[in-house]
Amino acid sequence: MSRKLPMLAPQDPIDDLEGVEKRFGMPRRQFLSFCVGVAASIGLSSGAAGAVAKALVAAKRPSVIWLHFQECTGCTESLLRAEHPTLEKLILDIISLDYHETLMAAAGHQAEEARKAAMAANKGKYILVVEGAIPTGANGAFCKIGGKTAIELVKECAADAAAVIAIGSCASWGGMPSTSPNPTGASPVAEILGKPVLTIPGCPPNPYNFLTTVVHYLVLGQLPELDAKGRPKFAYGRLIHENCERRAHFDAGRFAIQFGDDGHRQGWCLYKLGCKGPETYANCPSILFGDVGSGSWPVGCGHPCIGCTEQGVGFTKPIHSLAKLLTVTPPTQFARPAEEQGQGSTLATVATVAAVGGLAIGAGARLAKNIGNHPDAVDEPTAADKPKA
Repeated sequence: MSRKLPMLAPQDPIDDLEGVEKRFGMPRRQFLSFCVGVAASIGLSSGAAGAVAKALVAAKRPSVIWLHFQECTGCTESLLRAEHPTLEKLILDIISLDYHETLMAAAGHQAEEARKAAMAANKGKYILVVEGAIPTGANGAFCKIGGKTAIELVKECAADAAAVIAIGSCASWGGMPSTSPNPTGASPVAEILGKPVLTIPGCPPNPYNFLTTVVHYLVLGQLPELDAKGRPKFAYGRLIHENCERRAHFDAGRFAIQFGDDGHRQGWCLYKLGCKGPETYANCPSILFGDVGSGSWPVGCGHPCIGCTEQGVGFTKPIHSLAKLLTVTPPTQFARPAEEQGQGSTLATVATVAAVGGLAIGAGARLAKNIGNHPDAVDEPTAADKPKA
């Protein structure tokens, strides 16, 4: 279904972008190029770049309340290292980050008052971002902020939010804190709220997946299309395996067997070392990490994907275990990546094979005897068949 947008004709002047150089710290032309890239990321045509630019410049910055629970702050750390735009441009010019325990200057009662004030002023319009799993054990006593348990706090903030975004694998589906035996009862946000939420899993997730989701909300007034697990399809619509630079080696049956062997040094496929790319949906090989150039993602650096964006894979399956091949297998002329192991011979199977073999030998002998015989032909009597004198 097509979306109607306030498109700008290519020749139309964008008067309200004249101050973009000062505001965003980049030339006007570079800013428009950035908008073209954002439009493409959310599945819009390049002609929508004008609408994206208008939204970023003219639209009211959405208020964002960002909560922290059971996590390592890695999601925030990845956001700190975003370059297009940088963090200060993101939180000062694109969104209004009104509450974030790690980044805000206020602390204690001042911080909690800032959160309540932002929620009251933007009731029904603010975006709630949750980082980290929520402990439910011991009635939530494992995590308290401002005198409230994590359960109470997330329910309070979600009540009047326009949208709830679970950022990182911990908030999305429990992540590392929820691994067995899970003594704190770490749970995902959706389970606590009892309703689906937008999830941006990863450990950490790519900050541009979060940024693009926010821009989509600014431009279209709604969140992007989601898959069955609540993930934006623009970022989690394809298997990592489909875009991996080592995919050609997989198809050709070339696999690294050990870290540091010849295959590993030559960039061969890491499937046999436990790469979970064939069963993990994410755009890691497409947009990479850290803005440092090609190969800047785990598989590109020589380590198997651990499936951190996939529930039931990351932090659940051992790193060395083989991935389930969901869609793609090597061509039949090559050996399979992993041969299935049988249970060996038993007396019953040996007897059955022997019986079948015996029948086959008998049938073969009969067939050999009849080869070349016409149905109407009469066998010549042998010496044994002739009557004795």
